[in-house]
Parts: sequence; C-alpha cells; structure tokens
Amino acid sequence: MNGVISSIVFATLAASVVSLELNGVIYGPGIHSDVQLPVRYFFIQFVDENTGQNITRSPGIDYFSVNFDLNDGGRARIRPEIFDLKDGSFLVRHRPFQSYEQVMINVIDKSGKHIAQSPYVVSNVLKEECNCPNDLNQWNANLKCPTVEKQISDDLELFQTIDIATLADRAFERHPQWSLVHYSLIDNKLYRRTSGRYVDFKMFSDATLLSVTRKVKLPDMEFIMNLGDWPVEEKSRYQHDPLAIISWCGSDSTNDIVWPTYDVTKSTLEAMRGMQLDMLSVLGHAGPSWEDKIPKAFFRGRDSRQERLDLARLYRNMTDLFDVGLTNFFFFEYKQELYGPKNKAIPFFDFFKYKYQLNIDGTVAAYRLPYLLMGGAAVFKQDSEYYEHFYHQLEPYKHYIPMSHDLSDVVDLVQWAIDNDETAKEIGKAGQSFARENLLPENFYCYIVLLLTEYASRQVGVPRIREDMEYVPQPNEQCPCKHSRSHEEL
Repeated sequence: MNGVISSIVFATLAASVVSLELNGVIYGPGIHSDVQLPVRYFFIQFVDENTGQNITRSPGIDYFSVNFDLNDGGRARIRPEIFDLKDGSFLVRHRPFQSYEQVMINVIDKSGKHIAQSPYVVSNVLKEECNCPNDLNQWNANLKCPTVEKQISDDLELFQTIDIATLADRAFERHPQWSLVHYSLIDNKLYRRTSGRYVDFKMFSDATLLSVTRKVKLPDMEFIMNLGDWPVEEKSRYQHDPLAIISWCGSDSTNDIVWPTYDVTKSTLEAMRGMQLDMLSVLGHAGPSWEDKIPKAFFRGRDSRQERLDLARLYRNMTDLFDVGLTNFFFFEYKQELYGPKNKAIPFFDFFKYKYQLNIDGTVAAYRLPYLLMGGAAVFKQDSEYYEHFYHQLEPYKHYIPMSHDLSDVVDLVQWAIDNDETAKEIGKAGQSFARENLLPENFYCYIVLLLTEYASRQVGVPRIREDMEYVPQPNEQCPCKHSRSHEEL
C-alpha cells in the first residue's frame, strides 16, 4: 500500500513540475568528440526557465526523448539507457557496439523543443575495441584530466629515480611468494612476463592497460604490478630499499604505489556488456528517497575478517538498529555454528533501501566503498590501515561516518545517525557528490594515465622488451581512426 501511495505522490509531483516552463543544462563526456570511454554518458539537469533555478523534483522520464541521428538522415544503432535520478536530473548512457564518424545527439522535450544546446554533433564515436590512441596532451585536454593527484605524488615521493634494469629481477627475488607481473610498454604495445603461482588476475591488469593504450599514446616504460590484494612492500623490512611496485590496495605499513582496484576497473570496462554493477548503474539505482529508506544499518558480505564475524554475532538480533549477516563462510567455515546462520545474498542495488551502509574491511580494503558512496546512503567506514587510491581525499563526518576498528562504537553511531537524521542525510549526499566528482569512468582513466606518465618520467635506463616476455595483443577491430584537430591546429 505504501508503494502505491508513493507512486501516486511521485506522479502528482512530476505533473506539477511539468507545468513549469523547463529547459536544461546538458554536460558530461558523452556530448564531446574524441572522448573515448567504454560507455559514453551525459547528464541532463532541468531548469525552471522563469527563475533560472535547477528543479529538484523529477518531471518524469517521459518528459523528453534522446535519439542519435546520422548525416544521411538515418538513425544510429544506439539504444540509450536513461536513469531518472529523482532530483530533477537524468543520466543518459550508451555503449557503442558500432563505430561512427559522426553522430547527432538530439535531446527533445514533449513539445518537440530541443533542450539546452541540442543537437550535439559528436565526431569519432568508437567502439571500445577500437585501437585509435590519441596524443597524450590532447587526450588529457579532452578529458580535462588533472595534472596533479596527491595520492600519486605521495606514492612516488620515495621513487625519484627508478632503475628499470634491475627492478623486475629484484622484485621477483624479494617476493617469490607473491604473484607479480612485469610489464613493458613499448611503442604503445604491451608485453609481459609473470612470477608466482597464481597469476590469473593478470587478465584484469591486461584489460585495463589495453583499454588505456587504445585511447592514448603513452611513453615507453617498464613496471611491476602486484596481482594480489595485499600490498607487499613492507616499510618495516624495506624502508631503506623500497621497490616501485604498483598494487590495487595500499596500507599504512607498506610503500606500494596504488591505482584503481580490479573491481572498479573491470566494472567500468564491462558496463552494459555483462556487468550490472558499475558506478553509473549504482547512481541510477540509488533506491528510494532518503525519507523512504529504512533507518537501519545494513551489511551483507562474506566471512573475510573477524570484525565481520563479530558484527553478525553481536548485532544480528538488534533488528531495531541493524540488518546484518554473512552470506558465505569460506575462511571460518568451521565457526559457522557460532557466527551463522548464513544469510541469503541480496542484490547490491537493494542495499540502498537502507539509510546506513557499513563498510568493513575484507581481506584488505573493502572494494565496495566506491559503490556505497555513489548510492547516497550514509556510509559508516571502519578505521583501517588499508586504502584505495581515493581514500585520503575523504573527510570524516563530511563524506562518511567513521567507526572504530573493532566496531565497539557502532551501536552508538547508528543511534546518533537516527537522532541526527538531517546531518546523516547530508553526509550521504556529500559522499555521493564526492563519488560523482571523483569516481566516474573518466576519473579512473585520468588517474591511471597520470600515474603511468609520472612513473615513466622517473625511469633510469631505456625501457625494452625482455627476452622472456610475451606480447599482449589488442582486439583485431577495423575502425575509422580519426581525431579532431586541437584548437592550436585550427
């Protein structure tokens, strides 16, 4: 019954919004030429024409249409996915499965009027498999990439020079128990050799590097990638002789260089092609409005850390404040009687039916944090030595609510959030805004390219293809590789 009432109220509000004279602002990489991403996307923010103010209620997803036309008058074979963000704005995205030299994007309201600067003429709309790398400086300009990232600067501070002639052999000798891959990038072609027993995760780093080099021409370089979750360069053992090793996760006790996790890069590469969970889909499925979310702290996950076990055992029966449970027993299967029973897995989008999300480490950092922030709930983050590439930009009580490492304060914090509902709501909004500004696909590409170019500038020696390396090929795809000229060339 509540769902029916909510639908009626929403329809009534949408009707009242549509009665206004609306126009909009359209922005995002999907309306620009020469911006190649696996999924192209843009945002529409509707504006009251009379006041010039953004509207904050949805006019309804049927208020406008988006189509993609060709120069010959035909229609491009592009089917956009449109998400109503319920705040007067929409996300429009599509994955090109065919390349086009030029596409005209029409965004038209119900009366037939173009919205904002529509139509948008976009050149070089390419499939993800197209190997058409752009000049590095032009690529950075097209995506408006930052020239400085504090985490990159901090990670590389120890490595003013990197002796690539000895780096790989020293890394393989120092860490024989870990799975490492030695990459050479020569003439924008990728080569590698591996060390260690479990190297299957090279498929994630391979895919990321191949995608990057299809889009931008990088300098020649050699580097080492750690394929495991745990960072390996322990400060207590190697502080006076650190090796420049790139990892998906960093920690306060190691010197590893961090870049975006395999989880978030894989979801970026595979969005709208087999992957349902990615940063944009989370934004589009952020659940009901704050007022309609369930005021409880939510957690589902496997048994990969003692604090997760403790959470399930201590708080699973406090159903007035918590909905928590473990969905799989692998590490502590023999303790299932104490910490169980095992809970049924819940679709990730359903997490956002709850106001409060508990982010608790797994084996290392919980790689779900980007998605939790994007979902707009108030995130409770466990104090931890582990971090992803963006953690140090987050501010406690602005972007998230900090919890102690042992979770001993979690009951008091959840009660505080309930008692301070408006503050908790603002923390959720600020976390989502952070994710929208820093954790979208172009941000990940910009970060990786900046890290690799900064790394390459510190190399000593000439990068080369080592004798026992294998070539990692690009897809065999025929594409119309043309790039628009820069403003300096016009």
